Amino acid sequence: MADVEKKLKDTKTILVTGGTGLVGMAIKEMADLDKRPDENWVFVSSKDADLTSEAETSALFEKYKPTHVIHLAAMVGGLFRNLKYNLDFWRINIKINDNVLHNAYKHNVSKVVSCLSTCIFPDKTTYPIDETMIHNGPPHDSNFGYAFAKRMIDVQNKAYHSQHGCTFTSVIPTNVFGPYDNFNLQDGHVIPGLIHKIYRAKEDDTEFTIWGTGSPRRQFIYSKDLARLFIWVLREYDDISPIILSVGEEDEVSIKEVADMIIEACEFRGKVILDTSKSDGQFKKTASNAKLKNLQPDFKFTPIEQAIKETVTWFMENYETARK
Repeated sequence: MADVEKKLKDTKTILVTGGTGLVGMAIKEMADLDKRPDENWVFVSSKDADLTSEAETSALFEKYKPTHVIHLAAMVGGLFRNLKYNLDFWRINIKINDNVLHNAYKHNVSKVVSCLSTCIFPDKTTYPIDETMIHNGPPHDSNFGYAFAKRMIDVQNKAYHSQHGCTFTSVIPTNVFGPYDNFNLQDGHVIPGLIHKIYRAKEDDTEFTIWGTGSPRRQFIYSKDLARLFIWVLREYDDISPIILSVGEEDEVSIKEVADMIIEACEFRGKVILDTSKSDGQFKKTASNAKLKNLQPDFKFTPIEQAIKETVTWFMENYETARK
C-alpha cells in the first residue's frame, strides 16, 4: 500500500490547454511515443472550460489537480484576421493567460510552460532576433494586440517568480505547421492556407493565387519537431527566461519557395498567380536558435519538404474533418 501511495504521489499530472489544436495534438502523439510511468497527460480544449472565465478555469484546475501545465490555449489567426480584430486578440488572450497562470499559482503547480510567438518581437530591430530582445520596441502594427498579449506572459512569468518563486517559463516557436492545423482559407496561417487553396484549385481545375509578392521570409517548424522540444522543455529546462524553438537561420525560406514545395507535394500543374495587391505583412523576423543549439546540440529537425509532404497527405486523407 505504501508503494502505491508513493507512486501516486510521485506521478506528474500534466495539463495541456489548447490540447486538441495543432501543437497539442502533436504533443499528444509524441508523448504517447515516449511514455513514462510517472507522467499522466491530460489534454483539454474549450469544450472542457472557457479559459476567459476565472471560475471555469479554477474548476478545471480543481478537477485535474495538475502538477505541471503546458499552456497552448489562445485566440489565434492569420495576418488578415489579426489586422481586423487587434482589440479582440488583446482582450481575450490577456484574460486566458491571466486565468491560467494565476490558477497555476493558486493550485501550487510545479511548472508552467507557455507558448509565445516570434510576432512578439519588435518590428524595428536587428537580425537575428534572440531571447534578450523581446521588449526592445513595439511589435509590427498588423498584429499588435496578439503580440502584446503574448509578451505579457513573459512579464507575468518573471513577476510570479520574483514574488512567489514560481517556475513559470515560455517557449517562442517560429511559424508552426503540420497535421491538425487550421486550414481555413481566410484565417489560417501561411502553410495550411496555401495547402487548402492549392487543393481547391486542383479540384476545381482553376488557377492558384498567392496573396502578396511571395518575397517575405520565414522560419517554419514542423509541429512534431516542436512537440518533441516542448516535452524536453517541460522535463529538463528550468530557466524562467524564454527559449526560442526554431530551425536555424540558414533554413529560412520565402513564401514563394514554400508555395512551390506545396505545389510539388500536391502535384498541382495549373497556373500560379501572385496577387501583389494583398499585404505581405512583416518582411522577415529571422530568429536565432543559438540558445537551443547550445542546450540540444544533437536535435534533428525534419526537412521542410518532407514535413510539408506529410502535412499535405494528412490534409487530403482528413479533408472532411480537418479544420477549414
